[in-house]
Amino acid sequence: MNYIKRMVEPRILRSLNRGKSILLLGPRQTGKTSLLGRISGDLYLSFVRPDVRLRYEKNPALLAGEVDAIFDKKKQPLVLLDEIQKVPEILDVVQDLIDRKAGRFILTGSSARKLRRGGTVNLLPGRIVTERLDPLCISELPDVSLRDLLLYGSLPGILAAGGENEMHRDLESYVVTYLEEEVRAEALVRSLGPFARFLECAAAESGKIVHLRGLSQEIGVAHTTIASYYAILEDCLIVERIEPLSKSNIRKRLTKSPRYLFFDLGVRRVAAREGTSLPRDAMGHLFEHFVGLELIRLARLAVDRTRIRFWRDPAGPEVDWVIERENTLTPLEVKWTDSPSVSDAKHLQIFLDEYKTAEKAWIVCQTPRKIKLSDRITAIPWQSLPELL
Repeated sequence: MNYIKRMVEPRILRSLNRGKSILLLGPRQTGKTSLLGRISGDLYLSFVRPDVRLRYEKNPALLAGEVDAIFDKKKQPLVLLDEIQKVPEILDVVQDLIDRKAGRFILTGSSARKLRRGGTVNLLPGRIVTERLDPLCISELPDVSLRDLLLYGSLPGILAAGGENEMHRDLESYVVTYLEEEVRAEALVRSLGPFARFLECAAAESGKIVHLRGLSQEIGVAHTTIASYYAILEDCLIVERIEPLSKSNIRKRLTKSPRYLFFDLGVRRVAAREGTSLPRDAMGHLFEHFVGLELIRLARLAVDRTRIRFWRDPAGPEVDWVIERENTLTPLEVKWTDSPSVSDAKHLQIFLDEYKTAEKAWIVCQTPRKIKLSDRITAIPWQSLPELL
């Protein structure tokens, strides 16, 4: 598979042209290093390499001297630092160089955890524009079947592997070498067994309402420990946390617990130790998961402030996803069908009736073309999701 231009690239180039530096965050193997390879920098350092990492761990100030040596008053040098979280101390040097206007930077990282200082990530506020590189989204995808996307995900390297056997083998390697070793090491726990069991459970439960106490009883650790495990997966960019829409003038029991989505469906399946022959209900759940991930990725690229939520009354209706923008709510239901009907839209109609800021609603399904189900509700093919954001 040839290199696929990523939708975030123009945003990065615009920021650089404005004299800004970039922090590009994203899980491993989403293509951060490949993207850097397409940008002409004056100095490139990969902290994945042990020899490079050791050099700057011993003396982070070396970077300042090297950048000062190539400084040109007519044009600031562009410095590319890959996997910055492996040498977090160097951020102080980077901050000083940016403040002195001695250089512009593109920093990449696959873990926000090691960049934390005083409980927050040191993103060099005001100095650096933060961007995110996710697995391939719909607008970037080559010709891939929906089944393959649900079972094997959309990491560029996995899709380039070829057949199903190769993709599955590469996903297993990813889970073992990255999730089970590097992410587990981030947990800083003495007993690795509970975290390994949690990882499998979290993958299997991905996309569902999280019940910390239930997981606590199943795994045999405190519910506060389960919460800390989820925080680790968030920091390592492995899960997306989705908050519910919990405000209502009518309902008092709306769900307030979050949902967590694994960042890639192929990684999720292998981490959950699932096969590829899944029943219809399971495929429907994965389809809902897939649509949620696509909405999150599109929301990050949106010009206006956009958040993705969900809506659920434990004793009543629920809506899979809600696009929240300033003064506007757009509800979406996801259906594993190519023939949607009015009965599929009943919860959407309830939402439209209860929230006056919601004007339209959508059913995302496998229909080949749009279908108008009512004055305010339309069914669309999943390939048309980008049109909504």
